[in-house]
Amino acid sequence: MFTGLVEGCSTVSGIRPDESSIRLAVDVLEVMRPTNDDHPPTQTGDSVAINGCCLTVVAVDQHRWTFEAGRETLSKTNLGDLRPGHRVNLERSLAVDGRLGGHFVQGHIDCVAHVDRVERDGQWVDMSFRLPVEFARLLVPKGSVAVDGVSLTVVYVDRDRFGVALIPHTLESTTLGARRTGDVVNVETDILGKYVHRFLTEDLRDRPA
Repeated sequence: MFTGLVEGCSTVSGIRPDESSIRLAVDVLEVMRPTNDDHPPTQTGDSVAINGCCLTVVAVDQHRWTFEAGRETLSKTNLGDLRPGHRVNLERSLAVDGRLGGHFVQGHIDCVAHVDRVERDGQWVDMSFRLPVEFARLLVPKGSVAVDGVSLTVVYVDRDRFGVALIPHTLESTTLGARRTGDVVNVETDILGKYVHRFLTEDLRDRPA
């Protein structure tokens, strides 16, 4: 479980294709290294969200974490587009005694979306995204959505598009500040919307208790 409060942007240091999967290495941010007492040291087997996608750490050293992403992950996310030198958003899983400042984010990407519009409004940026209709239905104005792992408030929703307003801190602290029209981003809709949609669209009366 994550919160959508990105801890920082890191750099992809290596990509190694392996048949239908990839082995992905990222540089460890200074605040995430073992000397940080606010969070237990990251170990093999821990979960870390990369651009909002929950991956398992398979190798650790002081300056690099390594992950593996399989066929299903690559087909549903933008991780397959990454190359060495690309920037990614990182967030470690939520500690039991941690503060939930964003919203409940599972790290299970629903789909990718394309940046449709980027419009600057003073120091803020209004950004909209196009996505499949079936996932747009799960979004509501003033609800929550995770875009590349960043917890955001939905400003508006159309049939196949939604918009958000990005504050200067988000633009400076995440990869969203570098996004341009046509870029591909990961989208995870709010888990509450998924359950409500399922109950409203499926007849559960005849299912066993």
